[in-house]
Amino acid sequence: MGGGVEEWTQERTLEKPANQLDLSEEELNEEITRILTSNNPHAPQNIVRYTYKERTYKPMSTVDQLAVHCVLEGNLIHKDSDEARSQRAQQGLIKVYYCNPGEEAVEMVEGEGGVNEEMGDEESNVRKERKLKNQFNFWDRGSQTLNNPLRCTMYDVYTEELQLQEKNKEKQRTQSSKEDKRETKLVPTETQSDDISKLARVSTNMERMVVQNIFDDIAQDFQYFEDSADEFSEGGTLLPLWKFHYSKAKRLSVTSLCWNQKYQDLFGVGLGSYDFTKQGSGMLLLYTVKNCTFPQYIFSTDSSVMCLDIHTKMSYLVAVGFYDGCVAVYNLKLKTMLPTHKSSVLSGKHTDPVWQVRWQKDDMDNHHNFFSVSSDGRVVSWTLIKVLKEYVYIRYTLSLKRLDASTHLCGRCIDFHKEFDNMFLLGTEEGKIHKSSKAYSNHLIQTYNAHNMAVEAVRWNHFHPRVFISCSYDWTVKIWDHTVPTPMFTFDLNAAVGDVSWAPYSSTVFAAVTSDGKVHVFDLNTNKYKALCQQLVVAKDTSQLTHIEFNPVHPIIIVGDDHGYINCFKLSPNLRKKPKVSLLTLSGFPVK
Repeated sequence: MGGGVEEWTQERTLEKPANQLDLSEEELNEEITRILTSNNPHAPQNIVRYTYKERTYKPMSTVDQLAVHCVLEGNLIHKDSDEARSQRAQQGLIKVYYCNPGEEAVEMVEGEGGVNEEMGDEESNVRKERKLKNQFNFWDRGSQTLNNPLRCTMYDVYTEELQLQEKNKEKQRTQSSKEDKRETKLVPTETQSDDISKLARVSTNMERMVVQNIFDDIAQDFQYFEDSADEFSEGGTLLPLWKFHYSKAKRLSVTSLCWNQKYQDLFGVGLGSYDFTKQGSGMLLLYTVKNCTFPQYIFSTDSSVMCLDIHTKMSYLVAVGFYDGCVAVYNLKLKTMLPTHKSSVLSGKHTDPVWQVRWQKDDMDNHHNFFSVSSDGRVVSWTLIKVLKEYVYIRYTLSLKRLDASTHLCGRCIDFHKEFDNMFLLGTEEGKIHKSSKAYSNHLIQTYNAHNMAVEAVRWNHFHPRVFISCSYDWTVKIWDHTVPTPMFTFDLNAAVGDVSWAPYSSTVFAAVTSDGKVHVFDLNTNKYKALCQQLVVAKDTSQLTHIEFNPVHPIIIVGDDHGYINCFKLSPNLRKKPKVSLLTLSGFPVK
């Protein structure tokens, strides 16, 4: 410019740095391939973690390669969002008008040009200056948080349900009024229904009185008979009392027995079939010793009942497990024959038969819950919820297949510790007993190689916190200390053992039933080597004993067989001795 030579007309020369390499044409034309990967070169490759499954430290197979360079947290929100609308409404820049139910809310924006077109001329033109706040003064920031109005969806659903019920009542009233105009009918009133309920109660008491008169000798034996032969021998006997049987359950086996802890004369019976080729319907019966001729409650089921448990405090709740994998809860207060709660495929029911259910203490929300164990390898905790419709949902699941994928572990029985609610024992069909806790859903505390065949029952001692007992079809009954991997006592009963139970009055007395029709009663305080009583209660050629239970208060036991019969026996004095106040010793451990 200004007469000089323009820059674009000047020749450009290549300036070469002094430290640049001199390469030949071949070296310049050579292609060098570089591959970019997502691996972080600065990430450590020797991280070691502890695995609870194998109980050892192992190097991690994968290392996180993500490297975060910058993170900025913004405070911007979209202008059309609900939060932005609420902020502008709070600052007075817009006004929100709520219309009739079902219509959308309309906004009016105030400004220089007047009111928004949607509102028309309903209000005058107002311009409100926006207050600029001091960005360095935070004394009023605490009051700027917007609290959305609470909306109770459940309340709306309940109101709609009540409205529908009122409409249905009005329809019934109108229909009944029309029928009354046509013809006169005798309609039972509330007083008549009350009289009917009172009549049913009186008839029940009369029936029990008649039955007691018929079986007066048995009632007298239950109350007063004592075998005097116990004074001259160490052993004892079982006195037969009542025999319970329902005519419609001839071909069903007794699959479970459970006494009611509140009403000690009432017990539940589960009826089904252990033969998978002869599966069909089942029954849930509740008997009382005051009437042995007919059940107090009868519930028919589509699948075989395999187990049951009566709630210790809510004595009207009965949890039941079925052969098809479902679990259900029956309410004895209600007059319906259907369960109030029942699992389904949607709620995650078991895929194999449920072998045992156990009630637990209510959770923190005061919801009833119970555990179930099945052959599908799962231990599931079910919680009872009621929102318009009663249902159950899963809160805890322990999968044995996930813990040991090499073998197919199938749960068979379960029992929870009397003092520590989280600790429980789990017997399997492989003969092993696992000790676990509700605090771990993927970890077993200890495993005992207990039996050579399926573990039919495992139960904690009522008095000793470290002792439990187990039985199996391998003919053995074993007593364990859960801190020792080997059993303290092993008893061979020369037949398959179907069930075993501790006595509620002594820490050293237990009873077992075998497939040859015998009941074996042991008292370790008297004899640690053989049973005090081995009594044949059913013919071994025709029937097999399946389950046994001690009464929580009275000195009687109930025994079930595979023909649907339940026999009640009274223990002789030698079989129900209570230990002295001083502590006894059981293989070196104190027992009350």
